[in-house]
Order: sequence, then C-alpha cells, then structure tokens
Amino acid sequence: MDNLPPEFDALYRAAQAEGEPLLVWAGGDAKSQSLAYTAQFEQLFPDIPITVTVDLSKYHDAELDKRLLFGEEIPDVIHIQTVQNFPIWANDGVLQRYRPLGFEQVPAHFVDPDGYWTPIGVFQFAPTTDYAQLPDAPIEYQDFLRPELKGKIVLTYPHDDDAVLYQFLQIIEQQGWSWFQHLMAQDIQWVRGTQTPLEVIKAGKAATTFTSYFPLVAPEGSSLKTTIPEHGYFQAWYQIGGILAEAKAPAAARLYLSYLLSKAHQNPAWTFPARTDVAPLEGFKPISHYSNASPAGFAAFMADRGQVERWRFIFESLIGPVEGVNPNTLDM
Repeated sequence: MDNLPPEFDALYRAAQAEGEPLLVWAGGDAKSQSLAYTAQFEQLFPDIPITVTVDLSKYHDAELDKRLLFGEEIPDVIHIQTVQNFPIWANDGVLQRYRPLGFEQVPAHFVDPDGYWTPIGVFQFAPTTDYAQLPDAPIEYQDFLRPELKGKIVLTYPHDDDAVLYQFLQIIEQQGWSWFQHLMAQDIQWVRGTQTPLEVIKAGKAATTFTSYFPLVAPEGSSLKTTIPEHGYFQAWYQIGGILAEAKAPAAARLYLSYLLSKAHQNPAWTFPARTDVAPLEGFKPISHYSNASPAGFAAFMADRGQVERWRFIFESLIGPVEGVNPNTLDM
C-alpha cells in the first residue's frame, strides 16, 4: 500500500479481521467495466475477496428496492448514476453513515452533509472519434451535421439512459431543435448502453459518437480519442456511492469507498478528478471550471422524475422505441 496514506492500514486490518467477501453493485453497461474497480483493489488488498456486478443503474436501483422489500440478499456497496435514489435511501434507513477518507476534498455541494453517501468519481460523455477512420473529427455539435458524417455516427438512445437524455436536452438548448432534426437525417445508428457506441466504432461500423465515456488519455495503441468541446455542452456528473445499512462486510465496504476516493484511484488520465486536491490532466481544468458542463444541473434533473419521464416519452416519439437487449448480457 505504498501509494496510499497510512490511514488505510487501520481500514485494511478491520476488513481482514471481518473476514467477509465484499459485494459491490456498480452502474455501467458492460461487464468488463468491473475491472476498473477490482483490478487495483485486488492488488492493494489481496486478502479482501471482491465481486463487482455491473448493470444499468436504473436496473440496479429497482432491484435493490425489490430485494429490500422481500428480504433478499443485497450488496454491501452500491454506486450508480441514478443519484436521486440516495437521499431517499438515506431517509428510509437503507444506508449507513460513513465518510470515506478524503471526502472533505470533494465539493461540499455533492456530498451528503449527514454522511450517508459521497461521490466516488466523475464521468463524462464527450465527442469520441476513431481518428484512423476520420482524421477530421467532429468536436462541436454542429460538426456532427457535416454531410460526410452521414451513416458514420453511433449514439445511445437518450430515452434509455438519463445521463444521455440530459446531455441531449442541454445540447438542444444551445443548438435548437433544428439541430436535432438535422441530426436525425444523418442516418444515426441508435444503440443501448454508452459502451456500445465504442464497440461499434472499434468494429469499423461507425466512426464517431458523443454519448460514451472514454479516457481523457487514450490507451496505448488506440486510435480513438475524446475531445472536450470548447463551446458545446458535454455531460459530466459525480457518480454516487453508499454502504448499505445491512451490509455483511461493512469494514471492507469502508475500505473500498475510501480506496475509490483516494488519490491513487482518482487518476486524471481517465477522467476529471472528484477531489479538488488532485490536479486535472495537463491541458484540462477542474470540472467545476467548465461552464459547458453541469453536474449540479444533472443532479437536479434526476430528482424531478416527472420531468425525466416526460422527456423520455418525447424522445421515444421522435426516435422510436428502444430496441436491443440489455448490453450487460453481451460480452463487452
């Protein structure tokens, strides 16, 4: 644990003494995304067995509510995109209080003052392009209307993912509905999940998207690259995590949440740091300094479920019903 502060020693010893495997539910849309949470954790804490189950956040939250209702097995930790659930769960006694190490370095607006939940990271959706296929990549959203991009764009259904839904609404507020109408004429490939567009692009069946998370520094050998627009809105939010009140491995859960919020895990090459004491990648700013992103706006949007459902049905009427299986059933 050389790259972690000494405060982790006590957390690790408590988790070892507990002797329980750690069960985590993580929001996501590809099974492989679990490696982002397990790989380094297993290296740092080899005596703590961990299982991370990835599924769409809207399925995780409903499944948790169902299991609580019927007294079924629940995870120790849940961290998901549907942030509106956490105040409700805290009020209903579903979560236990715990402030992870480093929580004071997260902007106070996004931390529960009572300590029931805290952000564990920042995610972003921004234009991502395979430069091998398309050297002149679209960066601003008007660029996606260029005639030569027709048939080369793959996007996530906005009415299947609330973060993408909010992203579309913010882009349309900037660009107008005429932009969306012209986008619809671009022969878009609509897919489920935000990982799916990247897989479609890697397979050579499209060249660009703006509804996927991709590291700010591309992995070695990848021709894909994410570019943050200078003017156009890009979606960014704080993913929220909490420990269940009935967790079987509460000590391991505390270790895990503190690990996620540690400087060692808040790698700015992946995304914008959630901690204010971790410098962003060179050439980027802290997420709070971007006027064309709104994590707070997204959180407020998610809390108004009537508004969300209204917009879902509007986009379904414009695009058509969602087609395809849950992407987590695919081998991605």
